[in-house]
Amino acid sequence: QVQLVESGGGLVQAGGSLRLSCTASGFSSYTMGWFRQAPGKEREFVAHISVSGAVTYYADSVKGRFTISRDNAKNTVYLQMNNLKPEDTAVYYCAAALSWRQGKPEFRSWGQGTQVTVSS
Repeated sequence: QVQLVESGGGLVQAGGSLRLSCTASGFSSYTMGWFRQAPGKEREFVAHISVSGAVTYYADSVKGRFTISRDNAKNTVYLQMNNLKPEDTAVYYCAAALSWRQGKPEFRSWGQGTQVTVSS
C-alpha cells in the first residue's frame, strides 16, 4: 500500500495561488491524481497525470487555472492552483492508481488531505 502525504494547503484570497505537493513511496509506477471535497459535497475529481508525466487530464471546473505535474526523481506530484475562487475551497486529496478500468485510473490509495480555503 503506497503512503501519500500532502502539503501546501492554506488560506488565500480570491485570485491568488497555491501549490500543493504530495510525496509517495513507490511513486514512479503510479498514475497520480488530485481530488477535492467541499463541505456537504461529494469528493470530486480535479486532475490526474500519467506515470511519465506526458499526459494530463483536468476537470472542466479547473481547466486553465490548475496544473498538475510530477517529479519522479523526488517522488512528488504537484498541483499548481492559480486564479483561485471561493468555490475552490475544499479539502484536497492526493491519490495513486496502479490500474485502469474502462479508460479511467482506479485510485485506491489516498492521502490524509490538506485544507484549501479561498476567501472572497
